[in-house]
Amino acid sequence: MRKQAGITRREVLGRAGRLAAAATAGTYMLTSKALGAESRPAASERITLGFIGVGGMGFGHVKALLDGRKDVEILAVADVYEAHRQRAVQKIGPNCKGYNDYQELLARPDIDAVVVATPDHWHAMAAIHACQAGKDVYCEKPLSLTIREARAMVRAARANATVFQVGSQQRSMSQFRHACELVRNGRIGKLQWMRAAVGGGPTCDLEPAETPPPGLDWNRWLGPAPWADYTPRRCFFTFRWFYDYSGGMMTDWGAHQNDIAQWGNGTDHTGPIKTEPLLAEFPTMGLYETATRFKVKHTYANGVVLYTDSDGCVNEFHGTDGWINVDRERMVCSDPEIAKEPPGPGEVHLERSGDHCANWIECIRARRRPIADVEIGCRSATVCHLGTIALRTGRTIEWDPQREEITNDPSLNRWLSRPYRSPWRI
Repeated sequence: MRKQAGITRREVLGRAGRLAAAATAGTYMLTSKALGAESRPAASERITLGFIGVGGMGFGHVKALLDGRKDVEILAVADVYEAHRQRAVQKIGPNCKGYNDYQELLARPDIDAVVVATPDHWHAMAAIHACQAGKDVYCEKPLSLTIREARAMVRAARANATVFQVGSQQRSMSQFRHACELVRNGRIGKLQWMRAAVGGGPTCDLEPAETPPPGLDWNRWLGPAPWADYTPRRCFFTFRWFYDYSGGMMTDWGAHQNDIAQWGNGTDHTGPIKTEPLLAEFPTMGLYETATRFKVKHTYANGVVLYTDSDGCVNEFHGTDGWINVDRERMVCSDPEIAKEPPGPGEVHLERSGDHCANWIECIRARRRPIADVEIGCRSATVCHLGTIALRTGRTIEWDPQREEITNDPSLNRWLSRPYRSPWRI
């Protein structure tokens, strides 16, 4: 195992005291020197990476790391589509090896950490297996396909002292942090309600079944999901409109917007206690399966309400003395005075991270939890999944965020997990 700033991951895993420290450590502030900005570190000091899934998001991360970092080295990629594997290997260079089965990548002792950028229904298995193999993990959002999977991922990360970053990168964007700090410091008075607008889902005409393209291992792409004949729109980006593989916009952008709402409410280590479906429109015909228009109402123990809907893409915070709207372009306040004064001594200061992946890399070196730790990703994904369950059942859900169970109708708890197709399991 290669050295990482004086300590190896194997050393961390082998010492109970170090494991406990990693499980309770806080966050880490980046410095340009720690990031290796002055010169490229020796090979023995670089963090070695493997990628599981190098389609759209995965290949984007490959390019960003190759172009922007000197202290990491990508040694392997795994993807069930040969065209994606070859594209990534050609981009990375001759020292990179491609695999169809990610388990072969995880078996390599020279890989320190992995990036999981598969479709959602593969996130849990790939990430849990990576934790068990002694790798640190960056997993794309939404963290999981189900609530039970998300909790299993937290357990695996904690049991193996994994530095686990979830790809909810809005936490590393200054305007979202600033908005949440203002809300949590009472600059809009007492917070009353929030809105997480996540955009609506598309519709699609029916497609006839086809033979998978050459080089696509369709059986492995499906993995734990139920068997289905191949159609072009079932995989690659449009997988997210099929319930067997994702949850549509509720879990896609919901994993971003609900995450910021929880951060601003100070509830990102817990969750709502009630979820109510207010609007649910699903395609009446065609290929896609997830909601096209929707609105749900989440109520928290502190009395704050969160509305998640399909109209636009923005976070809103409404208090007794004003409001704040924030998106990836800007932050707007009901009164400009709200944002003029930064948090002072004794007020809430949220972690600053200028780059989401850099935060993960530096936390690997420091053996500390990153800004979007797996527990935070679990809780944010849970809000999304509760919304999906409410939409699909048409039922109001009373939720116990400590026990992570539906309490008003225990029969609804079957929605918290899904059966895996044999032979896949976690």
